Amino acid sequence: MTKIGIILGSTRPGRRGQQVAEWVAEVAAKQQDDVTYEIVDVADFDLPLLDEEHPALFGKYGKDHTRRWAQTIASYDGFVFVTAEYNHSVPGALKNALDYLFAEWHHKPAGFVSYGLHGGTRAVEHLRLILAELKVPTVRTQVVLSIFNDFTMSAPTETGSFTPGAHNEPTLVTMLGEIVAWSTALESLRSPALV
Repeated sequence: MTKIGIILGSTRPGRRGQQVAEWVAEVAAKQQDDVTYEIVDVADFDLPLLDEEHPALFGKYGKDHTRRWAQTIASYDGFVFVTAEYNHSVPGALKNALDYLFAEWHHKPAGFVSYGLHGGTRAVEHLRLILAELKVPTVRTQVVLSIFNDFTMSAPTETGSFTPGAHNEPTLVTMLGEIVAWSTALESLRSPALV
């Protein structure tokens, strides 16, 4: 059975990403029966600023939190990254979480659901570059959510309620299908020793 992780990349209190990740999981659950989806919240792993002695390339993890994170990521066949855009890029916690590991990411396709004042598109541009170095192929289809159109709030400082436009769900379904198809195609390249 194919297993896809929905990576929730923002750890900020009051983040909007929790609602978005839950929506992704809800829509995903209505898709193929032979695929499971799970939310992987970076905030649940309490990863300090990268504190491993050796570069992740060598796979010599000395810290318990790194081993726990590695075991979690190794168990998935692909990913949906739910990301905000902070200062024209990815949240620092997400970049840090990516940097902790190397081989655990390899040959597992990824798609993106981004949100922000400008839809989070610049964060995804950066993520595509980072993930290429980690041997993560990325699908073209992307869900872009606007703070102004896909959330209901009375002030921009509020978390508000996630109210996605109707056009977003078909795009998400297409993206999920691409991730699953690529995951199946790349299965022979993934290392069974990591799972």
